[in-house]
Amino acid sequence: MEKRTLALIGALILIAAAIIVLTPLSPNRSFTGTAVAPGNRTAINAEKAKLYPYAKEIAEPSGFVNVDNITIASLVGKDVILVDFWTYSCINCERTIPYLNLWYSEYHDQGLEIIGVHTPEFQFEHDINNVRMAVRKFGIQYPVVLDNNYATWDSYGNQYWPEDYLVDIDGFIVYHHIGEGDYNETEAEIQDLLRERAAALGLNITISNTTSVPSDAVAVNFSAVGSPETYFGAARNQYLANGNSSVTGLQTLVIPAQVQLNGLYLSGTWDFADQYAENTGNASIVFPYEAKNVYFVASADNATAVQVLLDGKPVTDLAGPDVTNGTVTIQADRLYSLVQGSGYGTHTLELDIPEPGLNAYTFTFG
Repeated sequence: MEKRTLALIGALILIAAAIIVLTPLSPNRSFTGTAVAPGNRTAINAEKAKLYPYAKEIAEPSGFVNVDNITIASLVGKDVILVDFWTYSCINCERTIPYLNLWYSEYHDQGLEIIGVHTPEFQFEHDINNVRMAVRKFGIQYPVVLDNNYATWDSYGNQYWPEDYLVDIDGFIVYHHIGEGDYNETEAEIQDLLRERAAALGLNITISNTTSVPSDAVAVNFSAVGSPETYFGAARNQYLANGNSSVTGLQTLVIPAQVQLNGLYLSGTWDFADQYAENTGNASIVFPYEAKNVYFVASADNATAVQVLLDGKPVTDLAGPDVTNGTVTIQADRLYSLVQGSGYGTHTLELDIPEPGLNAYTFTFG
């Protein structure tokens, strides 16, 4: 995104010749919803308003996961705010959480507030208890708000998981980032905004100018990932290679002798709903992929031990943390890590499912 420099008149904000480098939102992005009123720094707000939109309030929250209540308005004029749109079964979101946790730990006492806006992709992500379990699993301490009706998502004109908005002390959205990556840049922007906050509030504090990588961060070379997110449900299962895509209801399928890269192949009888496909008896899934790591969003009526094979053999040394002795036990509605490769390459994944009632949502890769 284009960088713009906003020169702030020193006499007006009590900082001589202060210059803050900020990345604004794309001018083509439209915004709706109620804007939070800016602070009382009238002159500087007038200059900012020429470049940046005001932050939007949390709209029609469906619940508060780990806090009694929180609003954007209560923070404007006091804190820098990072609004993070996420959903708990999204691997892209999961890989950003170590950075969010680190920033909250490092900068919360210096004036940073993070608000996680949990906007669900799948129906099971509407359940506040599921979200609470995920928040505990990921060690999230910053406030998380449920956005089950997409009210806040729509207010911000949001389009992706994850997607982040940095709000300065005056309530302006001055930086925006889509997806993973650029963590050093985002942390540097946080630091700049915290310095502006300290100056505006007359605080004598020192903000770090170095950036860090969390110890539990997972690096991904996206140029080496050759497989797309692949959905099972009829609403988005265009990669279904041996059945009728975009069709709900029962299909009995047979895996052919030859399979193609990035083709989703199923055997057995499957009942396709919009968001997932459910096996009605003994079944299997085959997917040739190009990546290092493989993740599976799924659930099951009862705990179901699914055998995981890689290139025709039970996965062992390349098994993901959810796989033990070549088997993953699926029940809870969540993302399961199946393969944790040592390098990027082309492989064939096979899942053998011995019992009915497994709901398969999506494969994702890294």
